[in-house]
Amino acid sequence: MESIHNIKKKFSIIGNDYALHRALEKTIQVAPTDISVLVLGESGVGKEFIPKIIHQFSYRKHHSYIAVNCGAIPEGTIDSELFGHEKGSFTGATNMRKGYFEGANGGTIFLDEVGELPLTTQVRLLRILETGEFIKVGSSKIQKTNIRIVAATNLNLLESIQKGKFREDLYYRLNTVQINLPPLRFRKNDIKLLFKKFSNDFSDKYHIPSMKLTEDAIIYLEKYPWPGNIRQLKNIIEQMSVIEKKREISSEKLKEYIPENIPSLSFSNSINNEYFFQNFSNERDFLYKILFDMKKSLNHLKNLTLQLIKNNNDNKFIKKNQELMEKVFGKIIKPSNNSIKSIVKDSIFQLENSSKPLSKYDFDYEEIEEDISKKESNSFSLQKKEIEFIKKALKKNNGKRKKTAIELGISERTLYRKIKQYGL
Repeated sequence: MESIHNIKKKFSIIGNDYALHRALEKTIQVAPTDISVLVLGESGVGKEFIPKIIHQFSYRKHHSYIAVNCGAIPEGTIDSELFGHEKGSFTGATNMRKGYFEGANGGTIFLDEVGELPLTTQVRLLRILETGEFIKVGSSKIQKTNIRIVAATNLNLLESIQKGKFREDLYYRLNTVQINLPPLRFRKNDIKLLFKKFSNDFSDKYHIPSMKLTEDAIIYLEKYPWPGNIRQLKNIIEQMSVIEKKREISSEKLKEYIPENIPSLSFSNSINNEYFFQNFSNERDFLYKILFDMKKSLNHLKNLTLQLIKNNNDNKFIKKNQELMEKVFGKIIKPSNNSIKSIVKDSIFQLENSSKPLSKYDFDYEEIEEDISKKESNSFSLQKKEIEFIKKALKKNNGKRKKTAIELGISERTLYRKIKQYGL
């Protein structure tokens, strides 16, 4: 399997952010398979790199790769563009035309801004995902295509589903694997690296010296929320590269290109601001990292306190600091008798045992894994019960979904989703 470092180098991806690395890791894992992928992220975060990586490291790499911006094609012609048309099927159709799905047969098609597709086109797309079949505009002949679909959007598709603008069944078909790219404001440590990269690129392009940032300029860039993400940063750097004569950029100079006080930003048409954190709350390795770091810090504190006790093994120290030690270690200092000597002995023994160095693959991870496994086991048991109830209700109502939904006390849409989810 290709390493993340090699992928970044090959596709000129800059950044060491954890979320970015996680997205690339998932991309590498799904690339050799043939499942559909949905890429989520705000406009300008670089979603277009994901399908290119997937195509390059799949068995389809020797076939066509086509990127289609669904939001840029007029509603009246998008079916013709995607599926093709027959001669004379509409005014201006003077010749038969192959669509993208036919032309890219055997390869990969990237549907950017898939949330902008009209509902009628969504129905056609769903059929391709389910059966590989499509019909040209103005034809009655069913054609087959063998294609992999990678879709992307900056919209909140769940909101679009609620508003009736996006089909729920299509969402679940596209969203077999979800890859999230974080916005630039969540990648503050990468901004300096990106500035250097773009500055060098424009230096080569326009044959001018590259720019450098002062410390206050770096802080200013990191505090800015970047509504246009990487695309906005790149455009600003290009402007400054061409216009500015001085090659050291200060925060005062940046304010001429970036407004200091911007109005309240609304991302209502994009994915929720916190989608990144919500999504990663379910990522096991992300939880491991946080919990391991917390446990390691606590362990350092325990070791430090243990050394203090050993170095100050006298009555006054123990009496004076016993309350503090109990706060740090909990109720672990339990003397076997009332003597000070016993308190010292018991305390040191318990502290030494509670302060053993942690292994990344040992104590910490096993505890977390066991806890997660218990939760997953409970969750699986509940899921099995739910499947049994749905099966019995469907059988009782002869497969009629409306009656089944009423009996189960859920909406017909929810029932349909669960039938698809469990493959009933």
